[in-house]
Amino acid sequence: MPNTACYPSLQGRTVFISGGASGIGASFVEQFHAQGAQVGFVDLDADAAAALLARIAAGPHTAGAPVPLFSRCDVTDVEALRAAIEGTREAFGPVAVLVNNAANDRRHRVEEVTPESWDRCLNVNLRHQFFAAQAVVDDMAALGGGSIVNLGSTSWMIKGAGYPAYAATKAAVLGLTRALARDLGPRNIRVNALVPGWVMTERQLKQWITPEAEQAIDANQCLPGRLQPADIAAMALFLAADDSRMCTAQSFIVDAGWA
Repeated sequence: MPNTACYPSLQGRTVFISGGASGIGASFVEQFHAQGAQVGFVDLDADAAAALLARIAAGPHTAGAPVPLFSRCDVTDVEALRAAIEGTREAFGPVAVLVNNAANDRRHRVEEVTPESWDRCLNVNLRHQFFAAQAVVDDMAALGGGSIVNLGSTSWMIKGAGYPAYAATKAAVLGLTRALARDLGPRNIRVNALVPGWVMTERQLKQWITPEAEQAIDANQCLPGRLQPADIAAMALFLAADDSRMCTAQSFIVDAGWA
């Protein structure tokens, strides 16, 4: 994105991102690296991560920014997630910024949901956000503060159909965010929710963007055009930087005015 902000406070800062190999997460990795941050990220898709790292390596190099560190990890495995965060800490130092991005918006009908599928949805979309936050609290406190960005969704706000369990977990992200903001605020740790609208990732374009979906976007967004991953990353950079030092317990919606 041309003419976007540069945040000097992100230079050299250690950032951990879940679900960073593709889609919005890949934009997070690219944009934080471009700011000079030291980025560690996890994902299940090692091939997509390798392609992302090759793209970063082939692009312009940000002075002082090491190549991002990738670890293959299932975020529903809390011990593996903790180990990946520890690997980032060992490579780059204490984690100052956590971006809880990993999620799965697989469609499902009410009649199809089982206790097992409900738990899987909860674990990937909500549970890992708490345990990742728990794993970086001491780092941030030792640094004198930090920023946690939890990815929500406008899906439940607009009463989207076809994913009731997913919508429930994304609504819960806001409650988790506000609770953590209260508990961690005394240690100068800020916790905010970043709430995207319908972003034109490769996955969305392949699976869900039909002519009818295009019409719905045009009818409901206040702004013309289509949301891109870089639009969401721009807000994440602001929430991670010192520019937002007095912002916490808030939900920052980036949806072109739909919700």
